[in-house]
Amino acid sequence: MSRTPTDGKKKQSRLFAADFDGFGPSRFRPADEVPVVHEVRGKRTSKLKRAVKKHAPKIPGVYGMLDNRDQLIYVGKAKSLRSRLLSYFRENSRDPKASRIIQQTKRLVWEQTGDEFAALLRELELIQRLRPKFNVLGVPGLQRHHYVCIGKSPAPYVYVTTAPTGKELGIYGPFVRRNQSEEAVRRLNHWFKLRDCPQTVQMNFAEQGELFEPDRAAKCLRYELGTCSGPCAGGCTRKDYFVGVRGVKAFLDGRNRSILKTIRKQMLAESAAFEFEKAMSLRDKLEAIQWIDDRLSLLRQARNQSSFVYPLRGHDDRVRWYLIHRGEVQGVMFPPNATTSDRIPEMLATAFAEHTTPAVLSDAAVDSVLLVSGWFRKHDAERAKLLTRVKAEEVCTKHREL
Repeated sequence: MSRTPTDGKKKQSRLFAADFDGFGPSRFRPADEVPVVHEVRGKRTSKLKRAVKKHAPKIPGVYGMLDNRDQLIYVGKAKSLRSRLLSYFRENSRDPKASRIIQQTKRLVWEQTGDEFAALLRELELIQRLRPKFNVLGVPGLQRHHYVCIGKSPAPYVYVTTAPTGKELGIYGPFVRRNQSEEAVRRLNHWFKLRDCPQTVQMNFAEQGELFEPDRAAKCLRYELGTCSGPCAGGCTRKDYFVGVRGVKAFLDGRNRSILKTIRKQMLAESAAFEFEKAMSLRDKLEAIQWIDDRLSLLRQARNQSSFVYPLRGHDDRVRWYLIHRGEVQGVMFPPNATTSDRIPEMLATAFAEHTTPAVLSDAAVDSVLLVSGWFRKHDAERAKLLTRVKAEEVCTKHREL
C-alpha cells in the first residue's frame, strides 16, 4: 500500500503495525487498486487538529480513532476527510458522542477511497470486522436485528424473535425497531383472529373428539372481545383457524394487501359518521400495519430487483464497476480495457451466480442490502447509469474487438 509520512513518535499498536499501512484487504475496491493511507498522532487534541489541517485531504475515505492503548474506538466515513475530521474539534457544534470520542483519541488514521459509495461500504465492512466500541455501543440491545415469524403448532400465529429456527411457516425481516414490530404483530393477530397465548395453553379445536369433556373456557378476554377465534376453547375448527393463518401469510408475503384498503375504508366511514374515537383507533391500527408492509416491500424490492453493474466515476476521475446482486455488493472492479476484457466475463459470472437464498440473512448481508437500497433512494438519478449483466458483457466484447 502507498504510504505517507506520519506525525509524532512511532508506537507499537495492538491493531496495526507501528506505522499505519491501512485497514487491510477489502471486498469493496478493485484488486489492483492501492489505497492511500495516513496517520497523525498527538497527546493533545490541539496537536491532532493541527495535523489534520496539514494532511487531511478533501476527498472521500474512512477514518479510525485510537486511544492511548492503541485500541480502535471508532470508525467513520467521510465525503471529505478534511471537513469531517475537523468537525470533531469544533466544541460548540459537535454532539456529546463526538466529544467523548475525540477526548479519548490519541491517534487518527485514515484510508482514502475512490468515491463516497466506496467509503460507505468500507465503513460498514470495518465496523462488522473490528467492532469498535463507540460504533457498536447500544447495538446489542434495542437495535439488534429481529424477525417477524408465523409458526408454533398446533395453532400458528405471528410473533417476533431474534433467532428463527428455519422451521416456521414464514420468516420476514429483518427489522430493527422492536417496539414497532411487536405492535404490528399484535394488530395482525387481532385482525386475523389468531391466538397469541403461550405454548403451554392447550388447543381444543371444535372438531376434536374427547372421551371426557375438556375445560373449554377461553384463557383470555380476546375470544370474548372478538379478536381471537378461540382455538383453545373450541371456538373454531382447525380448518377455519388456518383461513386466518393463510390470510396473514398472504399479507406478509405481499400477495394480498387488501387489509390496508379495508382498514382505510372503515376509518373513513367512522369519521364520516362522527365516530372519531373509533376512527382514531382504526388509524392507529392502519399505521402499525402500514409500517410493516412498507418495510417488507422495501426488503423484497432490494433482494429481488437489485442485480446490476453500477458504474461510478470517483474523485480521481477513474470509473469503478460495483457488481451488485440481490441487493449486495459482490465485488468491485475497473471497467474493461484492452488487457482485462477477457477476464471480466468470468468475474461477472461469479458475482451474479444464483445461490439458494437463506431464510434468515446474516447481519452482514442485511446491512449491505440496506446500505445499497438507502444509497439509491438518496441518489435516485444514479439509477440511469446502471448496466445489466448482459450490457456489461457487451462492453467487454467491444473492447476485445478493438
